[in-house]
Amino acid sequence: MPLGLLALAIGAFGIGLTEFVIMGLLPEVAADFAVSEAAAGWLITGYALSVAVGALALSAATVRLPRKPVLMGLLVLFILGNSLTALASSYELAMLGRIIAALCHGAFFGIGSVVASKLVAPEKSAQAIAIMFTGLTAANVLGVPFGTFLGQQAGWRATFWVISAIGVLALLGIMLLVPVLTQNTAQISLRSEFTAFASVQVWYSLGLTILAFGGMFGAFTFIAYTLTDVSGFASATVPWLLVIFGVGLFAGNWLGGRLADRNIDRTLTLFIAALLIVLLGFALLASNKPATIIALLLMGGFGFGTVPALQSRIMRYAGSAPTLASSANIGAFNLGNALGAWAGGLGISAGLGYTSPIWIGAALTGTALLLILAAAASARKQEQSAAIPQPVSAS
Repeated sequence: MPLGLLALAIGAFGIGLTEFVIMGLLPEVAADFAVSEAAAGWLITGYALSVAVGALALSAATVRLPRKPVLMGLLVLFILGNSLTALASSYELAMLGRIIAALCHGAFFGIGSVVASKLVAPEKSAQAIAIMFTGLTAANVLGVPFGTFLGQQAGWRATFWVISAIGVLALLGIMLLVPVLTQNTAQISLRSEFTAFASVQVWYSLGLTILAFGGMFGAFTFIAYTLTDVSGFASATVPWLLVIFGVGLFAGNWLGGRLADRNIDRTLTLFIAALLIVLLGFALLASNKPATIIALLLMGGFGFGTVPALQSRIMRYAGSAPTLASSANIGAFNLGNALGAWAGGLGISAGLGYTSPIWIGAALTGTALLLILAAAASARKQEQSAAIPQPVSAS
């Protein structure tokens, strides 16, 4: 494995931790700032929306710059944002810190995915992307439970100080381990990067990412409340239950990367259909503790198992202009996060209970299943049309 992939995974670990750990700390954050559960949830939604903006804006602004220094600069922004969150004396300052940290997220994963794919042979690009995203899954398997436990014991601010320190470590890793990749900047322009969006399959891919990830996050955003108020688990067990979810993420990411290198659309169809079944079962059986534990494992596995395929799909159809499309897809992941968190919050605010986000997540996932079937059919039709030889006109 190229050491550069390890460095990218370290960066992904830090960024993944700041994105996900707050879900286990929502009760503590809400109590500290004296806001409602739904308002605390906006710290997730605001982060996700900022990722979507930063993914395009920062990627567009840096498209002609060398990728290694750009990745390092993005991590500096990440450190500043998390430090501000840790210091925040008000809900508004905490939101500002989340927004600043989030600006680097989309561009880092978008540019990082392109860099990862360049460090290996083309036929292993999905696996290389999966290795980088292993940092994200490790953040859930190890970081989120530990961060939640630390936040419950020492205050949620302590968790964000640790995240800032991880950001410094990631910065050093990028500096020392990621090679400087040669690129012909004369042939790179913002206009050429935008040509990727002329492909209908790129738009299919963006829609798939929003709906598939939105489905999982619709169920997961308020999971701490579901586990305690519906399933009947003690709040002290929530970090360890999140370990189970994280194990699912790790396994799904590993398997999804390998299957995607064989057939992207078939992998997406399989994983999205399985996620739909899991969410429906979870919504029906959330009051049953053993069923909840199994659902957490499978929800993480099938939900995150789509990531390598979703990222590889948009890079495939973006052709020779992958950077902006790749970053846009990271923004789409977080639009899905925002959509799921917002919709789940609506269900709770409407008095539908803490299983309502799971039902809403299932509805989004079902829509994603219909979309991948349509996208795959359209792609097959395009490939068949391209394969038909054109008649030669007589002169």
